[in-house]
Amino acid sequence: MLEQVRKTRLPNGIIVLTERMPGVRSATIGVWIRRGSRHEPAELNGICHFIEHAVFKGTERRTALDIAIESDRLGGHLDAYTTHELTGFSMKVVDAAIGQALDLLADIVARPRFDPDDLATERRVILEEIKMVEDTPEELLAELFNAAFFPDHPLGRPIEGTPTTVNSFDRERTIAFHRHGYATHNIVVAAAGNVEHEAIVEMAARAFAAHSAAAPPAVGEKAPIVAAPIVIERKRDLEQAHMILAAPWPAATSDDRFAASLLVSILGGGTSSRLWQAIREERGLAYSVGAAASAFSDVGMFQIYAGTSPNQLDEVLELSLVELRRVVREPVGEDELRLVKDQAIASILLALESSSMRAGTLARQEIIHGRRIPPEETIARIEAVTPEDLQELAQRAFRTEALGFGALGNLNGFRVDRARLEI
Repeated sequence: MLEQVRKTRLPNGIIVLTERMPGVRSATIGVWIRRGSRHEPAELNGICHFIEHAVFKGTERRTALDIAIESDRLGGHLDAYTTHELTGFSMKVVDAAIGQALDLLADIVARPRFDPDDLATERRVILEEIKMVEDTPEELLAELFNAAFFPDHPLGRPIEGTPTTVNSFDRERTIAFHRHGYATHNIVVAAAGNVEHEAIVEMAARAFAAHSAAAPPAVGEKAPIVAAPIVIERKRDLEQAHMILAAPWPAATSDDRFAASLLVSILGGGTSSRLWQAIREERGLAYSVGAAASAFSDVGMFQIYAGTSPNQLDEVLELSLVELRRVVREPVGEDELRLVKDQAIASILLALESSSMRAGTLARQEIIHGRRIPPEETIARIEAVTPEDLQELAQRAFRTEALGFGALGNLNGFRVDRARLEI
């Protein structure tokens, strides 16, 4: 029987990962780069996101229109994104088109033209994207708060960059960062679906044969010092007040990440969660309320978010603190823990049916963990989490001196001090 998951490192440093899914006719192929906004010096904030956009403007072999037509002709969905720790390009196609899809992706990633006129056009596009964030209160608050939570660190800077930095991305700067950041040892090729490992390895070797293996400069690898900020920003033209209540959280590589994920779900991960029920269903104080976590390779951040009328902000904050105090002082019940475990396991099992999810998971696990983590291992770790694990995590994370708070809106004199955040 063929091994379903395989890994090969090419002589130039590129890692090729495949997961065979018997019985399907689709396949997802992608190229992931071990570079995101945390690897940028301050003066180049946003350049990873800029390059992710700019590579679609044309290559040595294809115009922007050629790229668009070929993508449509292959019938697949071409996706690209930038995070703080990586950049990804992937495409889902029928299995017979996998070679064409990889050729297209490799051309985009390795051989962009970076024409000065095209770069000028893309700078304008991203400046509009930045304005869009500024016009979206929850996103604007998140950016302001992140900058205070991760002070003087790339994790606190916006992925899109700033108008000042984006306007500085000329051809010379863009080519220089691309040469180092997109070097072969920073590239992971991953494929899932009806694929043959040897064939994907051969395609990847051919597609990236002439690509640079330049050594990258070491930037942005230092773990941040996490702050506990209180950020109050008044914006009188908003109908709602927006708030964030945050705490340091386990990193993506921490053994506590399984308990952390379940605790997020209990507090605010869905419609049965404590925050949703207490704030929205029982009292009708907010349309949007919930909890989420950002887990990076060396640090994490837990957040409660809510949008409410300014005169209800005090009550929403207090109800949020009540739920944090509750998980600190009382063990989670077995039934509630079983519910979120079933939810998490169902999500894992459903994702196994998607070649896109499998390919993306292969690449992210390689970049963050350096290995594939089988679903069976993840499920076993989830099943092993106890109420005591959740309470111990809550007691470590939800401490008065560690909590951060942010609010944005027409706040009518609203104030918060450290004593108000007492757990």
